[in-house]
Amino acid sequence: MKNKILSIAALSLFFSPSLMGREGEGLPDSVVIKKISDEIFVSGQCYQDLRHLCKKIGSRLTGSVNAEKAVYWTYNLMKSYGVDTVYLQEVTVPHWVRGEKEIGKVINGLSGMETLVNITALGGSIATPPQGIAAEVVEVKDFDELKKLGEQGVKGKIVFYNHPFDVRMIMPFSMYGEAGKYRYMGASEAARYGAVGSIVRSMTNYVDDYPHTGAMSYNDSLPKIPACAISTLDAEWLSAELKSAKADSKTKFYLKMSCETLPDVKSYNVIGELKGAEHPEEIITVGGHLDSWDLAEGAHDDGTGVMQSIEVLRVLKKIGIKPKRTIRAVMFMNEENGLKGGEEYAKQAELKKEKHILAMEADAGGFTPRGFSMSMDEDKKTKIRKWEKLFQPYGAWDFTKKGGGADIGPLGKKLGVPMMGFSPDNQRYFIIHHTAQDVFEQVNKRELEMGVIVMTMMIYLVSEYGL
Repeated sequence: MKNKILSIAALSLFFSPSLMGREGEGLPDSVVIKKISDEIFVSGQCYQDLRHLCKKIGSRLTGSVNAEKAVYWTYNLMKSYGVDTVYLQEVTVPHWVRGEKEIGKVINGLSGMETLVNITALGGSIATPPQGIAAEVVEVKDFDELKKLGEQGVKGKIVFYNHPFDVRMIMPFSMYGEAGKYRYMGASEAARYGAVGSIVRSMTNYVDDYPHTGAMSYNDSLPKIPACAISTLDAEWLSAELKSAKADSKTKFYLKMSCETLPDVKSYNVIGELKGAEHPEEIITVGGHLDSWDLAEGAHDDGTGVMQSIEVLRVLKKIGIKPKRTIRAVMFMNEENGLKGGEEYAKQAELKKEKHILAMEADAGGFTPRGFSMSMDEDKKTKIRKWEKLFQPYGAWDFTKKGGGADIGPLGKKLGVPMMGFSPDNQRYFIIHHTAQDVFEQVNKRELEMGVIVMTMMIYLVSEYGL
């Protein structure tokens, strides 16, 4: 009798809703998760697909030939994985080109000695005149110091924003967010007081010789001046040089850039879907951005995110899961210098009156998973947090932070869609971010796979239970 009671108890535990699919139907969640994990560890395609994207296509600056190649390759890749629907969503995007390699030199005001420094044009910058420009350079830490100098201290000069990351902040993206305004708005603010050029310390908490590019913007009511970033190692050296210069010396900076903005061009978001079996009208979006800067291969930013998003669909299809809700992988175009892909995706969702129940973005590198950030109502966060123990064996334990992503931001703003960001351990991210170091070799296969496992788990659970 005792054994019979124990058997009944064991059976009731096995068939409890917490271990089963919705309302006790289908396989237990733990079994599905193990199937997801095994498929990715044993037969995963994400890493080799990333290798192809990086090595066979390479950098994918919006409007470039390589960006177009990446569109059609990812379209055909999802077709080959047998997802239900694959299509292109047209979007008009900006077309900025870097031109010849930039030249930056510091000219000693007394000796005339020239020292080459490592710089890179900021995305969206205008060029210098063909012969370049040479002007006295003045250092400021922030906009307050710039304002104090005013036109008298700035006019006719090149402004050097030497604003280091605040390393007291725990999260690298917090450091990046705090310092980023000098890259984005620095040129126009310097031009407000008559500057002829702008230099910004690269956006990283590391001191090395790699300049970091990134988007900048002009205030159309102010003159446009050329803008570049300088490596942190050379920023330290330039700052020391300016401090040691005699009062009557005039340290100059020579800058030559040939970048230009061409007319807008047609491009595409690439979209693949697994159609929901029970609630096909409810859409879960997972994606990253297909474009990248032109200095390297765009491996971590954001090759990992787009390949992980495609892998979510491939894995669920391969292990025979028919999702209850429609799962849509989106390769957004133009996150780096315009966000046109994200805006168009939200616009079309609004026009079609689509019902999006969740949007997840992966754009923080392909490192070891740590959890998910969430921007949504508290009741939805509470529901998701009940699944935390399922994720802990895979290193994902932090479900506390707020966030989503740039490309899914318009969905949240326009349609109020709940947003989620995949959060890996990104302490190393700003070594390579927007630099020539962002190459395939920087990606660890196991870390990449761990990330796609937890992303697939989350998408599967939301598809099963809704939000």
